[in-house]
Amino acid sequence: MVCKFSFISPLKVSPRARLTFILLIFSAMLIVSGCGSTTPKLSGNTSVVILATSTANDQLSEVYGVMNTLTLTSESGNTVSLLADPLGVEFIHVNGAAQPLSTVSVPQDVYTSATVTMGGGSFYCLALDPNGDIDGNWYSYGSVPASDLTVSLSSPITVTGTGMGLVLNLLVSKSATWTTCTPNGIEPFTITPNFSLTAQVLPVPTANEAYGKLNGLAGLISSVDAGGNGVIVDAAVYGVGQRWQASFNAETVFEGVSGSRELVAGLPVNMDVAIQADGTLVATRVAVADTDTTNLTVWDGPVLQVNGSDSTMFMFGRQQIGPILVGGAALVQFGSSSFAISRQLNNLAALPFPASFTASNMVAGQSIEATLHNAQFPGGPSFLLPAATVTLLPQTVDGTIQSVSTSGAFTIYTVTLAPYDNFPEFAVQPAVQTTLLKNPNTVVVYVDASTERLNTTTLAAGSVARFNGLVFNDNGTLRMDCVQMNDGVAP
Repeated sequence: MVCKFSFISPLKVSPRARLTFILLIFSAMLIVSGCGSTTPKLSGNTSVVILATSTANDQLSEVYGVMNTLTLTSESGNTVSLLADPLGVEFIHVNGAAQPLSTVSVPQDVYTSATVTMGGGSFYCLALDPNGDIDGNWYSYGSVPASDLTVSLSSPITVTGTGMGLVLNLLVSKSATWTTCTPNGIEPFTITPNFSLTAQVLPVPTANEAYGKLNGLAGLISSVDAGGNGVIVDAAVYGVGQRWQASFNAETVFEGVSGSRELVAGLPVNMDVAIQADGTLVATRVAVADTDTTNLTVWDGPVLQVNGSDSTMFMFGRQQIGPILVGGAALVQFGSSSFAISRQLNNLAALPFPASFTASNMVAGQSIEATLHNAQFPGGPSFLLPAATVTLLPQTVDGTIQSVSTSGAFTIYTVTLAPYDNFPEFAVQPAVQTTLLKNPNTVVVYVDASTERLNTTTLAAGSVARFNGLVFNDNGTLRMDCVQMNDGVAP
């Protein structure tokens, strides 16, 4: 950077003009002394939180991969590893959301490239076959070739300050190809993970900035510190999952237990956490759906079928932890289950419709968490897994806005879903569904002042957008209480 200044020297000046002239020269000297000093001084290390997210439409029900390494390379050629151990990551449940992978001390520097290596990679595509039965295809690589992996940086990343975040975003539409969700022999497919890596300022400067608050981190408590001031949680994902450490403060809200003193190893938790300036996590909400740790299994994922006549449902276990792990869907009995709604959103009473979730209005397509208490998968003739609790969870849908209106404090978006979305795909099984939707292709989305608006374009009729929130079946009409909006992904 070159700084140039030009001065005109007056022949005759008044005392006031002379003073002004001196001040101008002094100001110029200050500018010259600071010329070229805009680049922060890089020395020491920064605590960096690695976050996993994805950008996806609703075609795939699960995308899973084992991240072996994630490496940054600086402009001078120095490298730093961001993962201490291999981690299994499921990417569809963080579509538009995020979860922490690791926190690592990184030398301050300007980094210009990144590389990823992976072990196994897979994705699940679900649909109804021509006979109306639930079918699906699980596509998998035993090991993803390094040549098929891409990590893009839109600009160099400067690691500086006390703490910062790095967001690893899987661009799902660019990462997999396939021909059908209802297999008929060996079908061609590819797995070519395509990531972007961007920096995230910590602490998050505004309430609606992406990834400052991480919602719905699900898993089992591994340990509680002696003073009850924090927990370590093992993530609910089969394989080699993440482990999160979060502390509590006076503002932490506890649900299902009276406070941190009731937390013990083995309890299932669903947490919202805020990332601090130094990269540590503080829990803002800790929910315990089931206080019985005996033979406990937790499944998170979408409902694929509901049969009210015998109180059974097929559930896809997108995230799983515990003794019973299944690939794909399993038959679960909910006749004696306790039903609940996630309290991640606290505006349910203000909604202009009754926000209800029960055994009688549960519908295929809704995202739930079920807790089970079996030591092993039950044998015949029933093969049924009784669920102790069933909790409605927020989920992301991707669709095209048909109309925009208002009702009181809410902006209302009527959204048309793609035919492959879980609601139009699975909520049309008249032989078993006790509650059929009037229009399974449409969800009515309610947005208020508490909704995080992360979309970069103005939403209007014709826009494609992603909405995350609780989806209710209101007498056959799907309605969402929206917690977050993102730019959409083309069908």
